[in-house]
Amino acid sequence: MSFGNVTRLVLLPAQKVLERNPVSFCRGFLSGFPGFHSSIRLISWNEGRHRPQSRNMSKMSGANQRVPISVDIGDMRIKYKDKSETFSEDDLKSKEPFGQFQAWFDEARVTPGVLEPNAMCLATATKDGIPSARYVLLKGFGTDGFKFYTNYESRKGRELEENPNAALTFYWEPTRRSIRIEGTVEKTSAADSDEYFQNRPFHSQLGAHASKQSSVIAGRETLMVKERELLAQNTEGQVKRPECWGGFKVIPRSIEFWQGQSDRLHDRIRFRRREPHDKPDGILLHEGEDGWVYERLSP
Repeated sequence: MSFGNVTRLVLLPAQKVLERNPVSFCRGFLSGFPGFHSSIRLISWNEGRHRPQSRNMSKMSGANQRVPISVDIGDMRIKYKDKSETFSEDDLKSKEPFGQFQAWFDEARVTPGVLEPNAMCLATATKDGIPSARYVLLKGFGTDGFKFYTNYESRKGRELEENPNAALTFYWEPTRRSIRIEGTVEKTSAADSDEYFQNRPFHSQLGAHASKQSSVIAGRETLMVKERELLAQNTEGQVKRPECWGGFKVIPRSIEFWQGQSDRLHDRIRFRRREPHDKPDGILLHEGEDGWVYERLSP
């Protein structure tokens, strides 16, 4: 019995053993016959039965029907730390958050796979509480706060102007660590913004002039035309900072250090500014340094 000339085979309803994967079953079955070729296309009964009769009918069907999207990714998970690598209060490198941040940041900088350890998610909100978030780059930090630079007329710039509160989140996947920072925001000085801007690459300086950040444009060519104009008008080392561009500084009131555990009993230690009513007992609330206290949070 030869199947060499067969190009399509319609599978009819059969026993339950076929119902789970009829194509694989029949391909394996037919492979035992002489002349069977692996390029034979097997189609299900429903495909042959309901195949559109014409190209136009197919288009009409697609135009009138929207297939809902529903993707279950509940089983997606990776292994974090195990019980031999917990993060306890005894593991703190500092009893104030800036020293602890630097310790984890320095580790992230030399960890393979962490390409931009200074990448952080910046969350802002309007005066009515409508949130938005995006990634920016940390450009400096210290006991005075965490700095980044942007266009003051961008969406984040406008939101920070009317609601000077923000949150920062760092996540370094290879280390299984994250840091959350919440606080108030203020602009850095003009001198600080000038100094940083002059240290930017020439094309990045031109980009700050070419882009009216967050505004709607007709296409990328709009930016290219503006960039060519700026290249013709400016020389390297002579580009001045736009008045609408500069730095922000997040002054933290709380900083949380998170380390993931495979059993999902994650480690969370939060530093926060000490309040007048706080009474550290060394059990639930611990005395820190420089006006900070710290506590462990349930995961």
